[in-house]
Amino acid sequence: MIVDALTTLYDRINLQAAAYAIPGAILVAHLIPWLWDSQGIRNYPGPLLAKFSDIWLGYISKKGHRSEVIHEVHRKYGPIVRIAPNHISIADPDALSVVYAHGNGATKSNFYDAFVSIRRGVFNVRDRNEHTRKRKIISHIFSQKNVMEFEPHIRLYVRQLLQQWDRLFDMAVKGMSGDDGEGGWEGRDGRLWFDCLPWANYLAFDIVGDLAFGAPFGMIQAARDAALVPKDQRSMMNSYGKEAKEEEVMSIPAVKILNSRGEFSMSLGSLPPRWRPIVRRLPGWRQGGRDVKNLAGIAIAAVAKRLATPTDRNDLLSKLQAGRDSNNNPLGREELTAEALTLLIAGSDTTSNSTCAILYYLAGNRYAQEKLQKELDENLGTDDEVAATEAQVKHLPYLDACVNEGLRLHSTSSLGLPRLVPEGGLTVCGQFFAEGTVLSVPSYTIHRDPAVWGEDVEAYRPERWFEGDQVEIQKTFNPFSVGPRACVGRNLASLELLIIIASIVRRYDFVLENPDQKLETREGFLRKPLGCRVGIKRRDI
Repeated sequence: MIVDALTTLYDRINLQAAAYAIPGAILVAHLIPWLWDSQGIRNYPGPLLAKFSDIWLGYISKKGHRSEVIHEVHRKYGPIVRIAPNHISIADPDALSVVYAHGNGATKSNFYDAFVSIRRGVFNVRDRNEHTRKRKIISHIFSQKNVMEFEPHIRLYVRQLLQQWDRLFDMAVKGMSGDDGEGGWEGRDGRLWFDCLPWANYLAFDIVGDLAFGAPFGMIQAARDAALVPKDQRSMMNSYGKEAKEEEVMSIPAVKILNSRGEFSMSLGSLPPRWRPIVRRLPGWRQGGRDVKNLAGIAIAAVAKRLATPTDRNDLLSKLQAGRDSNNNPLGREELTAEALTLLIAGSDTTSNSTCAILYYLAGNRYAQEKLQKELDENLGTDDEVAATEAQVKHLPYLDACVNEGLRLHSTSSLGLPRLVPEGGLTVCGQFFAEGTVLSVPSYTIHRDPAVWGEDVEAYRPERWFEGDQVEIQKTFNPFSVGPRACVGRNLASLELLIIIASIVRRYDFVLENPDQKLETREGFLRKPLGCRVGIKRRDI
């Protein structure tokens, strides 16, 4: 019994020691790097926890409002703040041309590792040589000449969208209501009242489906968020060229999964790599991992279907297949699918987010909406062709201003994209940063710099694009990033937005269901509106 008692006492002592030792070890592990300060950044201000641990940045990322929180941090501490032990955020427009410059040697940080699913694509590859190789193959696809070939496809789905809205409007003015689209619709006061966000999603997915894979997802016609994925992804990828059987695929909500995947990867990427395998297994994170796999499955199924039916159609996938690097090598099968996945994500979420946000701001600003409609009426004519053309919209200054002002206030990519300082360090805004430091420039914050945009930075006012220092405005405006890693598809995105907004605003008059409603958002890698209830009526043109 004495032996048992001593053993019990020994165990208790060990438990007590562990109870003190574990927190102590964690504290020391975070305190020593702060004291050592190998990057020389200890004196930069920021949230206290962020100086010692990545937990702060991971937490605000997980909460879905990272850009807004970091904006408030900048307002409190100034233009240069520490948001993680080795991450400095610089909210100064002059930093853009240094941090993201051509030839500065900076690379993407390990943040991007969290976005790899099938294999690394042009978006998440970190090796500079490999990125150069991929970009060489892909960038020519989005040249202005090639983008113009896609115009008829864009206009086709804009027409389909407006035909659906016309159908609902005609029923709404008869006092009917229904469930077409998420959130339902109803007729009241001579208007159709509905949430325009789901429809912006359907439009963007059908356009990118057609352009990238040769066929739309059919979301506009079905008024439903649905896409096919293979039940066995590896098997389907290995059997490219064979038509998938019905029992080999299943339908999933693509938009919902895309949003979940963005939140999962962004918050995971904000944590140290050594933590990520553990965090993936936590109850609140497992679904995100499944969504990453399902999103990849959408690309796999779409590529399989496209390759199973040979065609001479000139779409994005055919251009990817025809692409060659400097050694005349094409993309491999997995690599081709990974780039197709990048096109799917970048070509859908960004367009739908931006479309919804711009419509929200125009619905809430009667003066801007009527001024835009006047410009459209004068330049697009009075025929009943519902979809505008590139030739009609490419030189409309107020349309440009309305789109750009929407992208300023709601940059779909608002967070500061992290870059790793190269050997030899970088001097940014008069401050030297040592090799290995992570730097970023938050678009959300520089798009709200009163010194550039005026004191009314939160107001939607397209007129600011004709006022003030236009050189400074153009230098600061950053919806597609800058430098060698900037969005390769910006020409296509710009064309889509001009045609979409011009076509919709010319045909309908918009008001917000609640004039005081704010555009509620949630941020993954991209900032996503959560909904936008509007009332529309058809205009007499």
